[in-house]
This record gives sequence, C-alpha cells and structure tokens, in this order.
Amino acid sequence: MRNAALVLGIIAGVFGMIVGFFGYGYTVAAENFADFTSQVDNVQAMRLASVLSPMLAIAGGAMARSRALWGGILMLASAAGMYAGFGFTFYTVFPIAFAGLGGLLAIAAGKPDEEKAHF
Repeated sequence: MRNAALVLGIIAGVFGMIVGFFGYGYTVAAENFADFTSQVDNVQAMRLASVLSPMLAIAGGAMARSRALWGGILMLASAAGMYAGFGFTFYTVFPIAFAGLGGLLAIAAGKPDEEKAHF
C-alpha cells in the first residue's frame, strides 16, 4: 500500500502542477488584461493552491514509504487544497482523486514493513 501511495502522490503532484500552472497563469493574465477576461473571486486562494497543493502531493508521495502517516496527511491536505482552490471540475478530478486515494492508502498502511508503526 505504501508503494501505491507513493505512485499516486507523485502522479497527483504532476497533474496538479499542470492545473496549477494554468490557474496561476489565468490570475496573472486576468490582472493584466482586465478588458478581455474576468478575475476569479479569490485570487490569493487560487495562487496558493496552485503552488502549495502540488508540492504537498509530491512531498507526501515521497514520504509515503518511510513515514506513511505524515505522507498521508500531506496528500489529504493537498487534495483539500486543490478542491478549495480550483473546485471539482473535469481538470481537477484526477489530481484530487489520486491525492485523496494516496493519502487514504498511506494512512491505512498501519502495519509497516519496518519494525516501528506510526500509530
């Protein structure tokens, strides 16, 4: 389960980076070209989600093998951040689902391969 959480977290982070590039870029373009497009309701939330959520997913996925509990918490925080920043749309369904499932799998790995448990 830890390996699955690792893979899902890294994939969620990469997909989240793609969504984040466009989300952050849209807010910058809306500031500079206000005549052509409208700005989002909460610019800072979208920018924070664009940068922080993919980073949390990748870090959580990387931590999933050694520290499954912390990695799972980071991946769940990433899924919540993507949902709060972007909503649940066609473009965010896979990053949110992968980060959420990876987080649940990492937390459910209660009996680790090593001698020490995280519970």
